[in-house]
Amino acid sequence: MAETTAPDPVDTAGAAATDSSKARFAKAIEEAKAGVQALGKEAQGRADDYREKASTTRGEWLDEAKAYGNQAKEKATEFAVEGKARASEAILTLGKMVEENVETIDARLGAKYGDYARKASTSIQDAAARLDAKDLGEIGEEARAFVRKSPGLAIGLAAVAGYILARAFRGSSDGASDGSSD
Repeated sequence: MAETTAPDPVDTAGAAATDSSKARFAKAIEEAKAGVQALGKEAQGRADDYREKASTTRGEWLDEAKAYGNQAKEKATEFAVEGKARASEAILTLGKMVEENVETIDARLGAKYGDYARKASTSIQDAAARLDAKDLGEIGEEARAFVRKSPGLAIGLAAVAGYILARAFRGSSDGASDGSSD
């Protein structure tokens, strides 16, 4: 005698519920994957927008920086030309002062020293004329060549010039306030 068993109603309901749960879980996973892809595309789009905006801004900043750099070069060139003119004028004035005092040197020290003063005056005035005739590029090249040729002398001259400038810009109030001179 064969016994047939009827399916257990609890097992059937449990299996159906498990299948339904699996289907809903699979559907939730698919929706999550789709959401992740959508978020990824949105994030990529925003990142591209930000990159483009940053690139545009960077380009604008570079253009502004170049404009400021060009303005600075122009201003520096103006100051250098003005400084060169002042320096040549000062040297020329020194040469003229020496020339004006040649008669006094002749009278007090003799004709030999007067001749030295005349030659010095002429050399100083010629140097001022040569400086005035040169453009800034030539002066810069000559300075570079001098430094390459005699770096020790260039450093020494820079130190002396710095000392003189420091003394000149220190002001008269330092020496006048205590009544002493260095």
